[in-house]
Amino acid sequence: MTGQPDNADTTPVREGFHFDEARLGAWLAEHVEAFAGSLQVTQFKGGQSNPTFQLTTPSRSYVLRRQPAGQLLKGAHAVDREARVMSALASVGFPVPRVYALCRDPDVLGSMFFVMDKVSGRIFWDASFSALPRAERARYQDAMNDTLARLHSVDVDAVGLRDFGRPDNYMSRQIDRWSKQYLDDPETGRNRDMDAVIEWLQARVPSQHDVSIIHGDFRVDNMIFHPELPQVVAVLDWELSTLGDPIADFAYHLMMYRLPPRITGGLAGVDLAAQGLLDEEEYIRRYCRRTGRDHIEDVRFYLVFNLFRFASILHGIKGRIRRGTAASASAELSSNFDFVAEEAARVANAAG
Repeated sequence: MTGQPDNADTTPVREGFHFDEARLGAWLAEHVEAFAGSLQVTQFKGGQSNPTFQLTTPSRSYVLRRQPAGQLLKGAHAVDREARVMSALASVGFPVPRVYALCRDPDVLGSMFFVMDKVSGRIFWDASFSALPRAERARYQDAMNDTLARLHSVDVDAVGLRDFGRPDNYMSRQIDRWSKQYLDDPETGRNRDMDAVIEWLQARVPSQHDVSIIHGDFRVDNMIFHPELPQVVAVLDWELSTLGDPIADFAYHLMMYRLPPRITGGLAGVDLAAQGLLDEEEYIRRYCRRTGRDHIEDVRFYLVFNLFRFASILHGIKGRIRRGTAASASAELSSNFDFVAEEAARVANAAG
């Protein structure tokens, strides 16, 4: 099997993340269909925002995703929203893990959590699919493209998610939100590129034509692929999902062409043809064909916005590191803030 097995990144439960496993076992026996036997708990290395655990019994495995313990910001770490959107999408055959149960009672583990199926398959950590033979890589890219197009084609009324978010003025609200996050932390330092990009974005907000369910973090390592085929069998990490502009969601995914391999496994600087990969224009054409569009007129605007949004997130991480409230593992990622801000400005300047 090529690629990263989806269970390879678990460790013993880390310090500060332990909970009462006996109480959890009793809750699972009552609320999760066919749960039985002794329980072994390990923790996934990811899941910094919402800690995620593998639950193993003699007959099967599950995944538990919980809110972090302690005081939380209003609306943050909404694992109940993750459980809701996955359950809704499963009803129309979209590839997500089956959600077994949601627990809102903090007395069980100390915070809200849900339990879902453990999906077998492969996780890839770079969008170049370098672990695969060259002849297969474009098919795996196309599987990602098809999956996102399918998500954006789901009828929100048919799956009961019309109230899942505020769809109106999505881009204006997003620009305001991420600008505020950046500007409200001046001690971390202002950046000339960021300041220029905010002004550029505010002057060019396009009209919103469509509303769909958006994932918010659709990238290669948030998908599980079939053990042998170029097929996405599960999309993970729905924490940022809402209703909004599907082109913004697609452009976030498209950002892989603008970021280098050291940043979330991007493709910038990779010889796409030599590696057997689809180029950006072809990738856009395939998404347009699948979603019934002739083209995406404002794709550069959406790319600039997503680079700006990502830079704002990195700026926030830098601030939390300075204040001693961020995990040390975030330091390496946050060091890319200046690069991402500069790339946002470069794309904006090229777009005019």
